[in-house]
Amino acid sequence: MADDIKSISAIIAAEISARPDQVVAAVGLLDEGATVPFIARYRKEVTGGLDDTQLRNLSERLIYLRELAARRKAIVESISSQGKMTDELAVKIAGVATKAELEDIYLPYKPKRRTRAEIARERGLAPLAEAIWADRTADPAKLAEAYLGDEVPDVKAALEGARDIVAEGIAENADLLGRLRNDLKDRALLYSKVVEGKEQAGEKFADYFDHSERWATVPGHRALAMLRGWNEEVLTLAIEADRDDPSPVKPAQRMIAAAFAIADKGPADRWLMEVAGWTWRVKLSMSLSLDLMRELRERAEEEAIHVFARNLKDLLLAAPAGSRATMGLDPGIRTGVKVAVVDGTGKVVDTTTVYPFPPKNDVRGTQAELASLIRKHKVELIAIGNGTGSRETEKLVADMLAQMPAPKPTKVIVSEAGASVYSASETAAREFPNLDVSLRGAVSIARRLQDPLAELVKIEPKSIGVGQYQHDVDQAKLGRSLDAVVEDAVNAVGVDLNTASAPLLARVSGLSNSIAEAIVSHRDETGPFESRKELLKVSRLGARTFEQCAGFLRIPNGKEPLDASSVHPEAYGVAKKIVAACGRDLRTLMGDSATLRNLDPRTFIDEQFGLPTVKDIIAELEKPGRDPRPSFRTATFAEGVDEITDLKPGMLLEGTVTNVAAFGAFVDIGVHQDGLVHVSQLADRFVKDPHEVVKAGDVVKVRVVEVDVKRKRIALTMRKDGGEAPPPSARDNRGSGPSRPGGGKPQTRQEARPQQGSLGAALAEAFRKK
Repeated sequence: MADDIKSISAIIAAEISARPDQVVAAVGLLDEGATVPFIARYRKEVTGGLDDTQLRNLSERLIYLRELAARRKAIVESISSQGKMTDELAVKIAGVATKAELEDIYLPYKPKRRTRAEIARERGLAPLAEAIWADRTADPAKLAEAYLGDEVPDVKAALEGARDIVAEGIAENADLLGRLRNDLKDRALLYSKVVEGKEQAGEKFADYFDHSERWATVPGHRALAMLRGWNEEVLTLAIEADRDDPSPVKPAQRMIAAAFAIADKGPADRWLMEVAGWTWRVKLSMSLSLDLMRELRERAEEEAIHVFARNLKDLLLAAPAGSRATMGLDPGIRTGVKVAVVDGTGKVVDTTTVYPFPPKNDVRGTQAELASLIRKHKVELIAIGNGTGSRETEKLVADMLAQMPAPKPTKVIVSEAGASVYSASETAAREFPNLDVSLRGAVSIARRLQDPLAELVKIEPKSIGVGQYQHDVDQAKLGRSLDAVVEDAVNAVGVDLNTASAPLLARVSGLSNSIAEAIVSHRDETGPFESRKELLKVSRLGARTFEQCAGFLRIPNGKEPLDASSVHPEAYGVAKKIVAACGRDLRTLMGDSATLRNLDPRTFIDEQFGLPTVKDIIAELEKPGRDPRPSFRTATFAEGVDEITDLKPGMLLEGTVTNVAAFGAFVDIGVHQDGLVHVSQLADRFVKDPHEVVKAGDVVKVRVVEVDVKRKRIALTMRKDGGEAPPPSARDNRGSGPSRPGGGKPQTRQEARPQQGSLGAALAEAFRKK
């Protein structure tokens, strides 16, 4: 086991730019149950300062390498039990770096059903295959005559049996398989074609009805789109390297011949060359193509999960409006607009449903009731969900506010993604047992404006709606990634121990759902916590859990001032030495940057706490309980621009970034359909990664480039020149479009046809937003 840890740590260290001893230390802490946020913040001396990104990559890679080690052990045991293990084979198995390589080596030893080669051996044809290998000048047909009998009636049957034996030997050669796979990865194209008769039903996949591009460079979002078309039986997909190669002997066949020294010395050589071609066509090309298809999916999923995780992080860490009385409006036409008012702490103080739209059309009554609730509860913010009826509701509210005296509430359009999921959840039912399901959504909309993080943690991350193709990717891996993002976000911000909900507490380092519930129950029964130490009185919360969670929980205005900071209780002694050195009271010192910056951190190092921890403590004392989230800001939608039909090219609008993908950013400009700012339109410079420029939640200025009302597509630009998106060929040269092997004729039907404005083929595939 120790040797496994060392070898695994050496591999991971090279991948995350760390030393093996740092990885060994981090693995040890993870295995002991420590969380990534805890290790990243409070165990810097142990890990040599590995940050949370390195630790997340380490944790994910550790899972794969341990699975690989477990599979390697099982294969060694299987081969050894067959009595076929050799020193050379053991070395080869020990040296593999991927599961695919390991399975290639195991293939000849893997227990399998009775094969055609085994049947041929049972019929006594193995010596014939050996004889053909041994004498390349011999005539295989004449050699076969010696092996005829009841089960082998003629020469043809004998040679077919010998072919099956030879082909199996070729197909189970691990080194050759590796070379063929790498060659295919380098040269192969991914072809997609529409299934005859599915053109109309699969119109959303029209860009892939006759499409090809290099397998090695297919962007993840395009790969997932084609794979979805394949799963829905609209498209056929194929991965091939030599479809347009007219030569009778393909490169793969030549590679097989070279591997077994098959030349042209005589009839046996020519027969073996034919077997090599047959083996490639019948056995290897299909299996290796499937391998590449699986790898393509994994690669695309990795990209999709990464984009989803990054967008989720941006959304969770979006600016909170703060502790202000807020009215949440969940728009609806026929079913009415659901209204919930929450106070500064998020407590529900009033709810109702109003019917300003058909069939009731009670606009005056609605405005009067909303105005009354605003006055009664001193509402400062109005959060309007961005679903059906959003712009109509916003206009109604704007008209009402225009009639009101100052100070007036600020209206904000809020993403309601996941609100309906939360409304019907067990969490919402426990929180609001006497509140109608429809009104719970309005509460969620109001609270997510006050504090997006605190409210969104109640919703399953996959339901928040900031990813693409999330239902098409590995759900276990997606779940791990998104849970990690939520955990990191919650712990980066910190949690108020006396106001946090159980779902929010459950995301704190070291706390489970049951312990979070126990904390809330203890708080309800005994009153607010006055110090972090009181956590140890909570049922089933022991010293180990306290160690993990305490630094991330805050108690503003408690008995111990440090409880309001991110300084861990275990390091209070160091903090108090720093305070004593300044000759000041802790409460007056906190926030005094000038005094604290004059200190020499090395003065306070001891056996337990090194320079990284001391520097962190001083930084925290400078800005105690600082929130890493930005200041609150809202987008102002243009008056009179409520529907996609109201848009005109050239319009300058303000909007909120709702989603960032590899090909650009989607922006809500208030017309019920997000517009796309293609990556080429994000700035007046080359942009490789859209996240360099924008993130979910950003308020941005955009100009309308083109509108396709029928397909509900809006092309936007953030470039100052307001230029149109470049044609596909220009985009390809910048690395964001499909590749063209050989630089010759276009590889897709879409590229070949004339460009129809900036919303033609250049953006069509990019708009495929789930």
